[in-house]
Amino acid sequence: MLTDLQVTMRLVSSVMLSGLIGFERQISRRTAGLRTHILVSLGSCLIMLTSLHIFDIYKNIAPLDPARIAAGVITGVGFLGAGAIMVQGQGVKGLTTAASLWTVAGIGLAVGCGFFSAAIVTTILTLTVLFFLRYIEGMMIGKEDKLKGGEGNGV
Repeated sequence: MLTDLQVTMRLVSSVMLSGLIGFERQISRRTAGLRTHILVSLGSCLIMLTSLHIFDIYKNIAPLDPARIAAGVITGVGFLGAGAIMVQGQGVKGLTTAASLWTVAGIGLAVGCGFFSAAIVTTILTLTVLFFLRYIEGMMIGKEDKLKGGEGNGV
C-alpha cells in the first residue's frame, strides 16, 4: 500500500514532467498547451494510482489486472488528441500536439505506477523531439523550398 507521501510525490512528479512538455507546446502556440498537458498527465497518474489501490485492496479477494484501467486511459486520450487535430486546406494541423498529449498520458501512467526512470527519460526524449527536431526540420524544409524557389516556411 502506498503512503500519502508517495501518492503526493507521484502526482507532483506527473505535473512537473508533463508541465515541461506542455510549456514547449504553449510557447509554440499550439492548440493544447501547458494546462492541457498537465491535466492529461495528472489525470492519467491518478487513474493509475487508483488502479494500483484497487488492486491492492482486492488482490486476495478477486483476480484483478491493474493494467486494464490504464488501457482505457490510452483509448480515451486518443479521442482527446483527435480534438486537437484540424484539417486546414490540403493539410492537417495538430498531429504533433495530439501525439504529445498521448505521450504525457503515458508519462502520467508511468509515474503513477512508480516507473520514474521511464517517465523522466520519456520526458527528455519528448522535449528533444519537440525542440530540436523542429529546428532541424525547419532547416531542411527551408533548404528544400529555397532549391525550389520558395521562401521556406520556417517550421
